[in-house]
Amino acid sequence: MSNNSSLSGEGILPSPKQDLEAAKATAPPSLDAETNQDPNLITWSGADDPENPKNWPNSLKWKNTWVVSLFVFISPVSSSMIAPAMQNLGKSLDMHTDIEVYLSMAIFILAYAVGPIFFGPASELYGRVRLLQVSNVWYLAWNLGCGFATNKAQLFAFRFLAGIGGSAPLAIGGGAVSDMWNTDDRGKAMGVYTLGPLLGPVIGPIAGGFIAQYSTWRWVFWATSAAAAGVQAIGFIFLRECHPATLLRKRRDRLVKETGNENLHTEEKIETLAYKLLHAFSRPVLLFTTQPIIFCMAIYMAYLFGTTYLMLATFPEIWTKVYNQTPSIAGLNYLSIAIGSFTGLLLNLKLINPIYNTLKTRNNNTATPEFRIPSLALGSLLTTTGLFWYAWSIQKSHWIMPNIGAAIYTAGTISCLQGIQTYIVDSYQTYAASALAACAILRSLAGFGFPLFAPYLYRALGYSWGTSVLGFGSIGVGWVAPAGFWVLGGWLRAKSRFAAG
Repeated sequence: MSNNSSLSGEGILPSPKQDLEAAKATAPPSLDAETNQDPNLITWSGADDPENPKNWPNSLKWKNTWVVSLFVFISPVSSSMIAPAMQNLGKSLDMHTDIEVYLSMAIFILAYAVGPIFFGPASELYGRVRLLQVSNVWYLAWNLGCGFATNKAQLFAFRFLAGIGGSAPLAIGGGAVSDMWNTDDRGKAMGVYTLGPLLGPVIGPIAGGFIAQYSTWRWVFWATSAAAAGVQAIGFIFLRECHPATLLRKRRDRLVKETGNENLHTEEKIETLAYKLLHAFSRPVLLFTTQPIIFCMAIYMAYLFGTTYLMLATFPEIWTKVYNQTPSIAGLNYLSIAIGSFTGLLLNLKLINPIYNTLKTRNNNTATPEFRIPSLALGSLLTTTGLFWYAWSIQKSHWIMPNIGAAIYTAGTISCLQGIQTYIVDSYQTYAASALAACAILRSLAGFGFPLFAPYLYRALGYSWGTSVLGFGSIGVGWVAPAGFWVLGGWLRAKSRFAAG
């Protein structure tokens, strides 16, 4: 970390003269006695302090954003890569019901509802880098163990424990992006970050299809563990701490050592570790239960994730049984989801961001989180259109038609997710990680539950009407939410003690 912060009011520091002179010569604390009456308060040295992550060069910001996105990417790969191999895995481990087979995939997502409650707030106490690296090692170890499971009980336990570690990047990533990027540039960065959770479930099943056909299901876990080890190595080399409070604490510790002034402190309250942990870990639950913005956005995000994982779980069956494709070729159909993801990202970059900037200009160059709503509105229309296209082209037309519907649906989904996450980050800047962790609770429960009822839904209604039910649900949830938050968002934020401003 560079030592180029500045000191105002040095003469009133309550430390020995020789320590003060040493501090001046090395790394004086960032105290501004003119604006902060407390001369021992460690703050940024000014609006342009180079150690503030928002003042980093764009090249460093993008490098850190891409590395965070890699951590976010590897866990969803593991969550869905098992899909093409589920039937083989079920036979090998003596699973007798559809629920048991689908549970081998879904239980990993269930852990996403547990991990973020811990990891999101913990990253606000101990920093993003440490939590990302420790959780990735935890995930790697248990995921590797899945490949050595000898019965279904071991597999379920190892998958759940691996999912807890894999949930950390999803809880921390959005907060890390918020740490580095200002509101005007955050949309592009969130687009890159959002690609991880969406491309992971695409690339995983493509690789899983070839593994299922030409190797054993155990290599699904061993391959993802090897990829996690590669991401860990990249993180050790390139990932840099970006949490402002953590950086200021490190600055304070360094300056205490250099000056001998034990009275130096940051703006954080001095509390016992147990109290801080209890308070921080309860914050996502508190946000979820008391903030209408978080609650409503969490419901819509949950519906999108649940529907997506239901499609991911049933994709292999559609292509192998309806269109008689081999597992490896069937896996290539997941490319339609990848194409839709990139289309949704480009749509946001080329259309939604200019709309945001235009609305900001018209509002006396003052941005509000509601200017993110057009992304959510357009995404909702595409999501519904894609679901109905996908529903009524299965079994009734060439295999390319359901792929087009899946691509339209995914383009809408990534647009919605980007709109939701940027809206939440803009609304709850200080507690962005906890707010996103609160959303992850319901989202993960839906991602766990939807695949379990998928076989019964399609068995009772067929692919067309079964998927149409999901399409009608997207109208009821997705078309109401954008209009509601466009009208009431500002009023809800004004009533909140957690919202920014």
